[in-house]
Amino acid sequence: MIFVAGATGLLGGEVCRRLIARGHPVRALVRETSDSAKKQALKERGATLVTGDLKDRGSLLAACHGATVVISTASSTLSHQAGDSIETVDLQGQLNLVEAAKANGVDRFVFVSFRHNPLNRFPLSDAKQAVERALRDLNYTILEAGYFMEVWLSPMLGFDYANAKARIYGSGESKGSWVSFHDVAEFCVAAVENPAAQRAVIEVGGPELLSPLEVVRIFEQESGRQFELDHVPEAALEAQVHGATNPMDKSFAALMLGVARGDAIDMRPVLEEFPIRLTSVRDYARKVLGVRGAG
Repeated sequence: MIFVAGATGLLGGEVCRRLIARGHPVRALVRETSDSAKKQALKERGATLVTGDLKDRGSLLAACHGATVVISTASSTLSHQAGDSIETVDLQGQLNLVEAAKANGVDRFVFVSFRHNPLNRFPLSDAKQAVERALRDLNYTILEAGYFMEVWLSPMLGFDYANAKARIYGSGESKGSWVSFHDVAEFCVAAVENPAAQRAVIEVGGPELLSPLEVVRIFEQESGRQFELDHVPEAALEAQVHGATNPMDKSFAALMLGVARGDAIDMRPVLEEFPIRLTSVRDYARKVLGVRGAG
């Protein structure tokens, strides 16, 4: 039985779908207050639902009972409810889950994290690293994911492709490795199935290195429209990081600064061990723009 925490989230729901499609039995952690439509979708796919909360260690002890693998994609960043924060969910909640796994004798733990830059520390990064340290005496897989294109190249963060407008952090010239959450989900499944993932830290990026300005050019080519750009200077992002008093605000400002400075991941050695067909930015652009022939 594979226990998935974060199952009602963007990434966790896709992880559950792919695991079930491959014949793995899945137990999905949900809360009483979780979206009823998302819970119903998990049921219809074949997941067994268990009610609990990362902030309630007792509920996790019961939820992990009998599980052979734990996969955690949970975070307070994209969606959160009352009482959720980086401290309560991404740090203490995840540590609660690690302890519950250990208490139940669960040896295999897959944790979705992101790449860390010692020159750009912030509360969410510190929380992720604390959880990674707690996992070291388990048979862990830590997936250090790049920037999700479905989040960072979306209207939510100023990339308004429908109206041909894009917010550009910094100069827009530093290259990054934009990754689809679908591909990160596939790596979560691969971490369960491929022995090469055991006791490993795996960087997960996209198939190409592209600067934000190069991304814009792809969207312009696919849409046939010229984009209006709104540049946010790197100095303004640094000021935002230093001036933020809320851990979430500080973390998002630091992540924006990371986009401005670039985050290049060479996926060639990873793909030798995990031959996964990665989604390109052009694939994503064609899908969201409704270009004919898009997958």
